This record gives sequence, C-alpha cells and structure tokens, in this order.
Amino acid sequence: MSRKKSDGYKRKLKWLNARFEEGLRIKMLDLSEGGRGFIEYIPGEYAWRPVEASGYLFIHCLWVVGKSKGNGYAKLLLGECLADAKRTGAQGVAMVTSEGNWLVGKKLLLSHGFKSVDRAPPGYELLARDFGRAPPPLFPTDWDRRAEKFGQGMTVVRTDQCPYLDDAVATVLETARDREIPARVVELTSAKEVREHAPSPYGVFTIVLDGEVLSHYYQPKKKLNELLDARI
Repeated sequence: MSRKKSDGYKRKLKWLNARFEEGLRIKMLDLSEGGRGFIEYIPGEYAWRPVEASGYLFIHCLWVVGKSKGNGYAKLLLGECLADAKRTGAQGVAMVTSEGNWLVGKKLLLSHGFKSVDRAPPGYELLARDFGRAPPPLFPTDWDRRAEKFGQGMTVVRTDQCPYLDDAVATVLETARDREIPARVVELTSAKEVREHAPSPYGVFTIVLDGEVLSHYYQPKKKLNELLDARI
C-alpha cells in the first residue's frame, strides 16, 4: 500500500505471487473510499507461523491504520475471512495474537467467537474459532532448542512475509557491526521451514544472540542497544 519502490515491497510482492497457488488471499479496503487496511490469510498447512493448524484458514495479518480505525473495518475484513472459511469447507479460522509487536491483539477476535487455544512465551496466544469439526491448532514447545541451534553471535531470522523487515534487518546488522558482534541473516523460505525452525511464535522475524532469543520483533537502534547492554 506504500513504499512501492523499496526492496521490502518488491520482496513482499514476489512472496505473495508465490503464495497464491497455495491458497493465500489478501483483501484490501477500497482506497478510493478512504479505507486503509487489509487482511491476509492462507490455509493452515501453509501458514507462515510455527503452528500446527491443518484444516483451518490462518490469518497472517489484520491491519487497519490511521483515520480508518474505529469505523468497523477490522470487523468487515475479519468477516470476509470467516465467510471464506465456511464457503471453502475449512474447519475454522486461527491467528497468533500478541499485545507487544506487529500482531493484532486478541480483543477483536474474542468478540467474534474466537477462543484462546494455546500460549507461548513471552505473551503470545493462539486463538481459533472452530466450526465444531476439528481439534484446535497448537504451538510447538521446543522454543529453547530452536534458538540454541543458531549458535554464537547474532542471528537475524527473517522471511519476506512482511515488507518492513528489510529496515529491521539493516538496523540489527548495523548495531552488531558498531558493537563488533559477529552477525548473520538466516532466511526461512517456506512455510515448512518456518514451522520447523522459527525460534519465535511470530515466526517471520527474530533476533537471536548466542543461542537465546534477544527480541521477537523489530527494535529501533536505541532499544536494541539497551537490550544488548542488559544481556552482555
């Protein structure tokens, strides 16, 4: 919806085109009517979150911004997803929520019949609205082991699911360089890789330091330095 010349936008567009054949849908508000927001969802078998959600439609993003907030647009977009789930015979709809990063909070989902079905540290919840025909989705439980596999130094684990991650990665690498910390980027390039290797419930971006998660989401440089000062 913006920054169409940025590398992050181009990478996201390429990622989207590769996902449509897997059943991904992205529905955007009509900009000519002043709406700014969208919903992105995909069959749970192809969700870019470390979850087991086979049979469900899985929401990656539900985003309404600026003056569009408070006009019922989020409810409208969520309704589109629920209608698609019923129309296509899905078992229900699921989403990872959090109050602390770019993911949506759980209040909207709870008000539309979703229930909390699983939790993961530090404050993530997996919410689902099932249609009475399937077991609930689940998080994995081996978060420490996943982080340990990335070894010493700083590792940025990323995907192209979010167009803003290029800036986030650049900030981490610049900070690591300033502090003379060895750093690398590991890209997860499929839903299967995210499901099996992502060290955070957010799935598409994590900062790992010496085998432990330093941050589950983007941090500005000042905050990132504060986290490093507290750890090192």
